[in-house]
Amino acid sequence: MSYLIGLDVGTSGVKAILINPRGRVVASAFGEYPMATPKPLWAEQNPEAWWRAAMSTLRRIVKIAGGSTKIAGLGLTGQMHGLVLLDSRGKVLRPCIMWNDQRTAEECSEITSMVGEDRLLAMTGNPVLPGFTAPKILWVRKHEPAVYGNTSHVLLPKDYVRYRLTGEYASEMSDASGTSLLDVRNRRWSNEILQALRIPAEWLPSLVESPGLTGGVSRVAAQATGLREGTPVVGGGGDQAAGGVGSGTVAEGTISVTIGTSGVVFAHSNTYRVEQKGRLHAFCHSVPGAWHLMGVTLSAGGSLRWVRDTLCAEEILLAKKRRVDPYEIMMASAARSPAGSEGLLFLPYLSGERTPYPDPHARAAFIGLTVRHGKSHMIRSVLEGVAFSLRDCLELMKAMDIQADDVRVSGGGARSKLWCRILADVLGTRLSTVTSTEGAPYGAALLAGVGVGIFGSVTEACSRTVRVASSTEPGRDRVLYDELYQIYRQSYPQNQPIFHSLSNLSNK
Repeated sequence: MSYLIGLDVGTSGVKAILINPRGRVVASAFGEYPMATPKPLWAEQNPEAWWRAAMSTLRRIVKIAGGSTKIAGLGLTGQMHGLVLLDSRGKVLRPCIMWNDQRTAEECSEITSMVGEDRLLAMTGNPVLPGFTAPKILWVRKHEPAVYGNTSHVLLPKDYVRYRLTGEYASEMSDASGTSLLDVRNRRWSNEILQALRIPAEWLPSLVESPGLTGGVSRVAAQATGLREGTPVVGGGGDQAAGGVGSGTVAEGTISVTIGTSGVVFAHSNTYRVEQKGRLHAFCHSVPGAWHLMGVTLSAGGSLRWVRDTLCAEEILLAKKRRVDPYEIMMASAARSPAGSEGLLFLPYLSGERTPYPDPHARAAFIGLTVRHGKSHMIRSVLEGVAFSLRDCLELMKAMDIQADDVRVSGGGARSKLWCRILADVLGTRLSTVTSTEGAPYGAALLAGVGVGIFGSVTEACSRTVRVASSTEPGRDRVLYDELYQIYRQSYPQNQPIFHSLSNLSNK
């Protein structure tokens, strides 16, 4: 039997999974690495750490598969937007500036001025944001001219691992969409933007669609990973696009909602559509010739983790005694509070916000606390506040005539029946979970299967492997949540001046 590998170059580590042609996950392996924050708002990683983790996880996976001849192909996915700079010999010039690095606000303004706000939105589908790649290139040019002067290649994180596997400088459309350098409508690097920013076009990798072949494993990489020399490596996808494939979100009318540290609402689109104010990301999908729209809540599961770490020492001790997850205790507590948390609202802006308010100065808040409220109300209001934030994303999509016929929920938050029930009521739609739970690496493995001919298309790969496992219908609390959502929608605009004043005060 031939197997497929999905390799995910994530923020905290590399994850490799092994699936068979029927889509069953046979094995997985994980290799961890650190993230550095050398200055406030900075986030960097050593690309060599990705490669070391990739080598160790691949060796374990190949061993489980029964040898390198059992591997038919490999697909790559991973964190988006990171800047990897290489010299003419392919050597890394500085640590990667990561997706969550916020040092480039000034460069974002410069790019917007040089290209034009409307022109940028029309071509790239997005305003230029500090996390994106292009402003990081300008930052290096301004602050590290020696590094910039020695640069010959610009790669994204997963594509650096591709380079180490194959020796090829290549990327694919979905990850390239997050650079602010891609003409997203026409699926090619934008000469207009490159010329405006004075970035050499020859620095950028060649582009393929996500299932496209980008070379084979080199002799050196074969020795390092245990893979067979020549093993096909396909384009893969950015983590969200590959995750969309992994959940079967590959046709219009299907939307995926992911509750991880952040929350993502992701919709397939057969046509290029741009939200008029740029409040939704518009990227190329991992489905060739298709696009996707995406809204992001920066602190979804992250908000619940904050509550756990800040307020729930008692629950953590009890969970340790019972040998269960602290979240299980917390969810049971939240379930004892009624829908609406007796008039308590939570704004989940612990890390600022992305959609629909691209505001790094937004603050989280409990609104409506009274003497009646206890910890169970606060936990439940966090679950509800995150659900309202995700509804903000969905409402923007509906305003663009995106249909939500099939909403699929995944991520750590989807393991909570209570959170799924709240989300179904807040969104007002049936939620489904799917049998595949590995997300992005699973999608990358399916893309590898398309690239090597095991599946005829991405749609066929998903139809043959992704199945609905369970569903949650909206209930009677939907009416109450509709009313509470209208109050929630007023909360950020009315508090925004206060948030900004507090941010300015704390930064003095």
